[in-house]
Amino acid sequence: MPLFSHRHSSPLPTTTTTSYSSKLLKPLKPTSASVPTRTPLPIIVFSLVSLLIGLAGTIFAVAALRRSTPLPVFRCGKSEDTFRAFYSLSNSRNLNHNAGLIERPKLLGFVGIQTGFAAADRRAALRTTWFPSDPDGLLMLEQATGLAFRFVIGRSKDAKKMAELQEEIDKYRDFLVIDIKDEYVSLPWKTLEFFKAAFQQFEADYYVKADDDIYLRPDRLATLLAKERTDPRTYIGCMKKGPVITDPKMKWYEKSGHLIGNEYFQHAYGPIYVLSAEVVVSLATAKNNSFQFENV
Repeated sequence: MPLFSHRHSSPLPTTTTTSYSSKLLKPLKPTSASVPTRTPLPIIVFSLVSLLIGLAGTIFAVAALRRSTPLPVFRCGKSEDTFRAFYSLSNSRNLNHNAGLIERPKLLGFVGIQTGFAAADRRAALRTTWFPSDPDGLLMLEQATGLAFRFVIGRSKDAKKMAELQEEIDKYRDFLVIDIKDEYVSLPWKTLEFFKAAFQQFEADYYVKADDDIYLRPDRLATLLAKERTDPRTYIGCMKKGPVITDPKMKWYEKSGHLIGNEYFQHAYGPIYVLSAEVVVSLATAKNNSFQFENV
């Protein structure tokens, strides 16, 4: 037995196996990528325009809500506040410069005492009671109450009447002269012109129309006007309605009675009443022929 034996091991056979599916794979069909359809140009333009309009409306609404709308200033006929004209002239002389009138001073209320050329005695009676008889007293009352007081009068073609009025103006400086013929038949239009002139000359929360035959307590009126109110469209005063006089022989004959009917509509009435600034704005824009039936 040989000392050494050489055992030759046969190498393991290397086998490579490849597996195939029993079924043949079908060739994939070429798939074409889906091409997006283009939106027509008119639709794109319409969408952009709608978006811009909506955005502009939103911006306008926000701006309108955040900004308080100022009351417009309406112009009327020529009116003159003799009191402010006097103090403006005095300040110009004292300060040696042209101060000019203060544009629409801010007040709690402006009180217009309706008067006429034949009512000098009534004005004198008021000046000896509650109405100040000199410009300094009028200014002190305005500063104490926040109310400005003026006698309201129109104009006349009578040169003598106008000369007498001018003398009274030069002495007391307490008139608001409005551009209207001052006569009884024109009282409704005088009332309208008063509110227009008062709104033009003064920025007040309330405007008061009063007759020249009343005794007024300015302090109590100021307390009344200073009360807080929820509705800015305010009327304070009496209201009245009554039958329309259609008999030409009677004193209060109404020529336009056939247009009114048997009874007047409810209207402001009395020796004194108050309108808020928002109401006076609507009167300031009214035409003269649309305001004929205010009771005076």
